[in-house]
Amino acid sequence: MSLKERVYSVLVVSASEKFNDALYDMLPDSTYSPVETVSDISSAKRMIAERAFDFVIINSPLTDDLGTRFAVDACAREGTVVLLIIRAELHEEIYDKVAQHGVFTLSKPMSRQTVALALSWMSSARERLRKFEKKTLSIEEKMEEIRLVNRAKWLLISELKMDEPDAHRYIEKQAMDRCVTKREVAEEIIKTYS
Repeated sequence: MSLKERVYSVLVVSASEKFNDALYDMLPDSTYSPVETVSDISSAKRMIAERAFDFVIINSPLTDDLGTRFAVDACAREGTVVLLIIRAELHEEIYDKVAQHGVFTLSKPMSRQTVALALSWMSSARERLRKFEKKTLSIEEKMEEIRLVNRAKWLLISELKMDEPDAHRYIEKQAMDRCVTKREVAEEIIKTYS
């Protein structure tokens, strides 16, 4: 799927209506949907607890906080890319604190082209995270299959008095003969002997 075909969910954390209006013009529904907006960190924490967002854009400062801790916490969530927009005089100091956690930063004032560039970086970062999520999921699935097969082997050893190599061969042979996965054979063994 092309990046132009992707749709990203966005949480905007900003107390500035002027900023929000300018940003909305840059977030067409065809690419960014839904776009949720809150004006403080407390509300942002509630929103992010309720659902996952692809992008979190924080326009600092906010009414209740600068937003740096929330930016780091949001970036730690699986699959979330964070952009923290801060005043120029604070940029270097804040960048040093948040960049190591994967938070993107921009200093104010900024142009539309700069925001557009930042959004394209965020899209690239989100797609990279998506690939890692798929790899992690496949590894977790494989680990679960290994656990099930091992459990089934131990049931064969204890119930049918097989040794470990024979139990392993039995599961593999059943899977090949029946054209099913070792996981399916293991699940049937577990169901039978548990």
